[in-house]
Amino acid sequence: MEEIVQSIKADFELLGEPQAIVEYILDFAKTNDMRLPPELKNGETKIHGCASDAWMVHECRDGKIYFTVEGTSEMAKGMIPLMLQIFNGRTPDEILNFDPKKLYELGFEKILSPTRLQGMEAFLKRIYEAARECKEKGE
Repeated sequence: MEEIVQSIKADFELLGEPQAIVEYILDFAKTNDMRLPPELKNGETKIHGCASDAWMVHECRDGKIYFTVEGTSEMAKGMIPLMLQIFNGRTPDEILNFDPKKLYELGFEKILSPTRLQGMEAFLKRIYEAARECKEKGE
């Protein structure tokens, strides 16, 4: 997981300017085809605290966690695949042993508004809740 964070950090450093990083994230939105069926977009799956509407479901399978996330804003649509590179398909222990503060090495506070940072925190909270749930179930 740390290797992926370092790879993203290197990409961001190459881009340099905050606006170039934002455009890089928005490019991910163009290729993000992750969708949830309407019946899964509800109060239980909604990521509360996001600036725009976003929903997350997860599945514990073969000792790993798989996330499906849909967001409505272009920034959310770009951030989702970027973040899922780090967390999707991991074991609960890998996620729980990863310090989410390492994500701040990427400099999100320079490119995201306080409201979007709050949304990222809400997203991460749900990721870690899912990891704890899967670990407790032993799946």
